[in-house]
Amino acid sequence: MDLKLYMFDTCPYCRRVISEIEAQGRTDIEYKNIRKNEEDRKTLEEVGGKSQIPCLFIDGKPLYESADIIAWLKEHPCEG
Repeated sequence: MDLKLYMFDTCPYCRRVISEIEAQGRTDIEYKNIRKNEEDRKTLEEVGGKSQIPCLFIDGKPLYESADIIAWLKEHPCEG
């Protein structure tokens, strides 16, 4: 499964999601900081249709809202 989290460091909702990822010890999620990489920001807007973060791309499909992302993470533990 391809997981990419579009985020930036000072966003409190992103921090909430990242805290959950770290608590689970997950290593299967690639971070895409939209404030440090213009291409990542463009991809978020073009593929996701908006610039809202955090956004977890699950096999290329966007999932928004920190609570929804955290719920998905809990329902789908790291396979490796």
